[in-house]
Amino acid sequence: MTYLLIALTSIISILAFNNRTLFGKLQLNPYSVFHKKEWFRVLSHGFLHADWIHLFINMFVLYSFGQSVENIFKQLAVEGIIKSPVLSFVILYFGGMIFATITSIKNHKDDYWYNSVGASGAVSAIVFTHIFFFPLRAIELYAIIPIPGIILGVAYLVYSQYMSKRGKDNVNHDAHFIGAVFGFLFPILLEPKLINVFLNQLFNF
Repeated sequence: MTYLLIALTSIISILAFNNRTLFGKLQLNPYSVFHKKEWFRVLSHGFLHADWIHLFINMFVLYSFGQSVENIFKQLAVEGIIKSPVLSFVILYFGGMIFATITSIKNHKDDYWYNSVGASGAVSAIVFTHIFFFPLRAIELYAIIPIPGIILGVAYLVYSQYMSKRGKDNVNHDAHFIGAVFGFLFPILLEPKLINVFLNQLFNF
């Protein structure tokens, strides 16, 4: 599923790079979602990216953590905790994408010129589900600095919240924050007892 999402997102993003009509039709425009009921944009915007760097970063992170989360879900299925690892992964990914748009739609529903693109909310959800199951496993910041996942995760949330309130760049930090929180809570939504997995990993080191 990880490879399929990377392929679809890359193809659609690249096509939209050279087709502004397609780009405009698929991007998240809260005004169009709220007033014109174009709800498809809630999902379609996650397959678009602003440029090659934006696309590469999101797909690299998805590649780095997606397979790990897929393997986690496969193990949970073997243990009888969930029924379908593929369905669980799909719900996690697109659930993160959907919930990450809520704040944008609420805050910008009357702002005709506000637009947002990217899979960051969904990818954040994948990363934080990984952190839930492996809170002390090192994640390499900038590919060279190993930091325990839980520490990096908390720092990421604090940074996203700070930058959202500052509001001086063109990044949708609210989507990052909400997607991350959704991803961390998702295992508990699947099975509340999985909180014990997180606590055991965090304290029994």
